Amino acid sequence: MSNHRFRLTRRALLSGAAGTATLAVTPQIFSPAIAQGAPLKVGLMLPYTGTFAKLGQFIDNGFKLYVEQQGGKLGGREIAFVQLDDESKPEAATDNMNRLVSRDKVDVVVGTVHSGVAMAMVKVARDTNSMLIIPNAGANDATGPQCAKNIFRTSFSNWQTTFPAGKVLIDEGKKNVATITWRYTAGAEMIGAFKENYEKLGGKVVEDLTIPFPEVEFQALLTRIATLKPDAVFSFFAGGGAVKFVKDYAAAGLNKTIPLYGAGFLTDGTIPAQGEAANGIKTTLHYADNLDNPANVAFLKAFKAKTNLDGDIYAVQGYDAGALLDIGLKAVGGDAGARDKMVTAMEGAKIDSPRGPLSFNKAHNPIQNIYLREVKNGRNEMVKIAQANVDDPARGCRLA
Repeated sequence: MSNHRFRLTRRALLSGAAGTATLAVTPQIFSPAIAQGAPLKVGLMLPYTGTFAKLGQFIDNGFKLYVEQQGGKLGGREIAFVQLDDESKPEAATDNMNRLVSRDKVDVVVGTVHSGVAMAMVKVARDTNSMLIIPNAGANDATGPQCAKNIFRTSFSNWQTTFPAGKVLIDEGKKNVATITWRYTAGAEMIGAFKENYEKLGGKVVEDLTIPFPEVEFQALLTRIATLKPDAVFSFFAGGGAVKFVKDYAAAGLNKTIPLYGAGFLTDGTIPAQGEAANGIKTTLHYADNLDNPANVAFLKAFKAKTNLDGDIYAVQGYDAGALLDIGLKAVGGDAGARDKMVTAMEGAKIDSPRGPLSFNKAHNPIQNIYLREVKNGRNEMVKIAQANVDDPARGCRLA
């Protein structure tokens, strides 16, 4: 596990910055830390190793890209980063989060990918009143029963990404499906949201198949799918597990007779490794690689220039976390201690995101379009908007 620091120096503005909402900036509020020129400390608690390592690195790169485009500052404050590898291990998450908050005394934590890790972070954030921005993990409870004024999400709720998929499959005539996912929070919630809408509209789930996280031995389940012969399979996997599942599904010949659908993470950031096995897979997500809006065109250009890699939804979510924090800090002249005013500005943020229009509900979960995409030409190409302005119901949130 790494825990190293480095400070971003002021750099020239990268060309092609995607726009963000413009908010009126209040007069500078001077706290002792600001007066002394102390940098704002941002803790990046992300998986830099393990199954989700690539996802964590893209979030990291996206956030830092936004900071660099602001000259190394957010809300007028120089930024210092404290990086911590959470290794996607829920059992270490509480200690790791406390380490950032209590020992390193960061002003805000940005993290993470794994839902189990994120919920441990949420508990610490609630207990310590620490500012937390979640740039990926979609655990419904984070903006549901465990919502809090100091917690925001720039990604999605698990419910949000797959609920629209239920109607997609019904519209495409898939009346009987099997589902498959890892046996953990994200998998259960994404499959659950799909089923909620799918079954309400008359679809039948013939069997729910699961495998412990992060196992990737799929052969027995693929054999079961071949026996069931459903009209389609709806799935959720991400990272290295998604690569293995898609390749194994094609190797078993199932893609020729049983169409594969899923949450967008099945093919986001994984297509280069999946190769031709990914062709034709349809997924729902809040981003598509070929979204033709100025913010996305500019973002992809800038991300490529910074990393020599193609940007994806993970990078976008990190980028938007930077944009959201910037909006909050600008509203208080960089004084992160002016929490109430900062939170109010973030609640009212309207971001011109690469993913399309982005705003936030009272539970601090994004309101955003969910797109139907299909893998073509080595990327997730938009087919249509599966559902516009999807707003998570925030069940159990007393802020909503």
